[in-house]
Amino acid sequence: MSLVQTKYGALRGKRKDGCITYFGVPYAKPPVGELRWKAPQPPEPWTGEREAFVFPHRAWQMVQEPPVDGKGINYAREFYSNPAFMPPMDEDCLYLNIWRPLTGEKLPVAFWIHGGALINGFGSELEFDGEAFARKGVILVTINYRLGAFGFLCHPELAKEDPDGRCGNYGIFDQIAALRWVKENIGAFGGDPDRITIFGQSAGAMSVQTLLSSPLSRDMMAGAIMQSAGGYQAGILRDKTMAEAMEQGKLFSKLTGAETLEEMRALPPQKIMQAVEGMMAEGFRTGNGLPFTAVIDGYLLEKGYDQVVEDGECPDIPYMIGSCGNDLGQTPEMTLRGGHSQLYYGCINWSLKNAELGRTPAYVYYFDRKLLGDYSGAFHSSELWYVFNTLSRSWRPKSQADYRLAEQINSYWVNFVKNGNPNGEDLPYWKPCSWDSHHVQLLDVDNA
Repeated sequence: MSLVQTKYGALRGKRKDGCITYFGVPYAKPPVGELRWKAPQPPEPWTGEREAFVFPHRAWQMVQEPPVDGKGINYAREFYSNPAFMPPMDEDCLYLNIWRPLTGEKLPVAFWIHGGALINGFGSELEFDGEAFARKGVILVTINYRLGAFGFLCHPELAKEDPDGRCGNYGIFDQIAALRWVKENIGAFGGDPDRITIFGQSAGAMSVQTLLSSPLSRDMMAGAIMQSAGGYQAGILRDKTMAEAMEQGKLFSKLTGAETLEEMRALPPQKIMQAVEGMMAEGFRTGNGLPFTAVIDGYLLEKGYDQVVEDGECPDIPYMIGSCGNDLGQTPEMTLRGGHSQLYYGCINWSLKNAELGRTPAYVYYFDRKLLGDYSGAFHSSELWYVFNTLSRSWRPKSQADYRLAEQINSYWVNFVKNGNPNGEDLPYWKPCSWDSHHVQLLDVDNA
């Protein structure tokens, strides 16, 4: 049946060959007007049937452009070139999408958090699809959340408004609200609220580690996968203080001319996006990096990321973590001498630290398929086509070995969601990364 009854009202989905889909499901009120820069509020209930047929708005974000000098990855071509997968931008963006198998109860759930440096991306991008997961008995949920200044701005006026003097982290609170909605409602779709695995790539993996590090959310998941970010001593996540974020917020006022909350909430989104571009440029000019990230506010985050790991406060659950051959921090010189970036070692460190704490080691992978079509190699994000088994949507040439690899990787991910272990019938055996072996599973066409 494509009609389900949630806590907030009835949803009508669409039946496909291998699954039933529900797109544009509201998990919070639109964060507009007085709710701009506030924690997400529960959605309004509705009467009658709500059709869930169309992908929702994407959050306001920086538009991907091809590299000016021709160097670097052309993400605009890679993931954002098909107009059918480019919904309009809007502040009214707090929605999720669900792909469920045609039948089944108490099914495991994969909860996907998209990447994009916390300034780009959305849950219905070209490379994301839940049909391959659903055909194998897993429900996939993808979400949208507030990005950039809409999701992560800290400002003295916002802190003054809050009873506890806190601000920022709105995008992470969105993710928690979406996760809470899934726990409360996924049973209506045949899912098991106690078998939710959260996973994400790049900023999505940073978000996963933030959720693992927060006392507000660390008991809400049964497993976690971090792709190309996160880890322990990985050199990706920064411990940002409120004071540092406040200084960046002052730049926001300088760039927009808005000083009071009334003026800030009256700003048109386009004006805010102009400020985002200016703040991004300033962050890279000064070497401070991304201006829009989670902050240690004493509530969402009580301490730094590595400290949480060292103190054993991340949940004791199964983990999968890994990176790509030409990922962040990997230089051509490293590749020539067979070396690896700090991100690669940070994934191993995560597993070994878990083992040191008496927990099950993680499953660590290294995706090293040099994609066909140019010389970008196994670039940051390149594994996404394989995880979601959506290679047919990519512009790139593919071999039969690529399709075998995509089936293998998707099966590893599905098995992990189901069992906390990626191994299964007809798959190359994947050992955990332990102190004895330091095993890292190579994912490439030669091993498919």
